Amino acid sequence: MRTRIKICGLTREADVDDALEAGADALGFVLYAKSPRHVTLERAVELIGRLPPFVTPVLLFVNASPAELRRATEALPQALLQFHGDETPDQCAAAARPYLRAARMAPGFDLLDFAARFHGAAGLLLDTHAESYGGSGKVFDWSLIPPSVPLPVVLSGGLSPANVTDGVLRVRPWAVDVSSGVEQGKGIKHAALMRRFCKAVRDADERLAAG
Repeated sequence: MRTRIKICGLTREADVDDALEAGADALGFVLYAKSPRHVTLERAVELIGRLPPFVTPVLLFVNASPAELRRATEALPQALLQFHGDETPDQCAAAARPYLRAARMAPGFDLLDFAARFHGAAGLLLDTHAESYGGSGKVFDWSLIPPSVPLPVVLSGGLSPANVTDGVLRVRPWAVDVSSGVEQGKGIKHAALMRRFCKAVRDADERLAAG
């Protein structure tokens, strides 16, 4: 199986183009005003307009209001939603759109119970627990992931070109998600790092296929 690649936190046209050239399957745009990678909805519309068919735009929200969600889904009906705050299953489902639910991994966190509660999600994005919302840029203990999760797993949290091959080989996720690991500054991506990241994922897939 080919591991899908999501690059998140894009803010510039050049970075969108470079991420596409590197081979990303999905690009993430942060609609959370307190994030250093925040873009307005209007800006997200501009950037997503550069995406070709079969590349998925993902809109990241943290405790957004129903009105904010409605505006975003009306402006970008093709986007996948990603909930990264304290949203309940009902709040996620109310958008009536496919969504990823972020799980903040830490010792004692029951991922299987979380998956059962959010059974309507398209997948679970596993990130490192942090006091603030959004990504921490740190790797969590992958042994915390149960051997069988009933939803597609998107591995996140501190991934980089240096460790993503190991992450794919050990966790075998449906997809991987990267942001700070391919940056030269917050919200400013590095083209060479994105290419190296995507190549590292493909190398892992080839090793898995070879047995």
